[in-house]
Amino acid sequence: MAKIIDYFFTPVSPFSYLGHERFVAVAKKYGAEIRVKPIDLGRVFPVSGGLPLKQRAPPRQAYRLLELKRWSEFLDLPLNVQPKFFPVSGDLASRCILAALEYGTDEALKLTAALMRAVWVEEFNIAEADIVAAIAREQGFDPATLATRANAPEVSTTYDRLTEEAINRQVFGAPTYIYRDELFWGQDRLDFLDRALAK
Repeated sequence: MAKIIDYFFTPVSPFSYLGHERFVAVAKKYGAEIRVKPIDLGRVFPVSGGLPLKQRAPPRQAYRLLELKRWSEFLDLPLNVQPKFFPVSGDLASRCILAALEYGTDEALKLTAALMRAVWVEEFNIAEADIVAAIAREQGFDPATLATRANAPEVSTTYDRLTEEAINRQVFGAPTYIYRDELFWGQDRLDFLDRALAK
């Protein structure tokens, strides 16, 4: 049976960033197909009991920062736990990732990684078209072509559809990996996903 993983994420999630390269490596280890599914987490939270960061209680906000620092150090991955441009909309970046999918999954995953690094390491505002265009160019895309596709109505429709799919499949946070209808929420569940893929 084919191994297929639905990858629900937003490029503005620090935990998606922390797990992205490890997740891709795990999937490749088992020859699993990744279905790249960026979503609007702002639409997922209200129907799943989640709260935007600024609406969370102070102890939860403080613990989040502690966890991000711990994971950054543990994984030896650079991370600005309070980046200059955050919170920031991930809509444009997500649509560009969907446009990049037209070139192939690997290309979309590579662009995803670059956009995540831009937020969490390089202090860029990925809600700005010029910034996203520069990142796309660095990743080998023609930025004008990618922007045209990202702004096409059908790509926006796909983005909306994927967000609705996430809601319907009980996704409540990012990243979420779904393998054979089993949810694995959070980059700290990658070991469990690895075990499931090994069966």
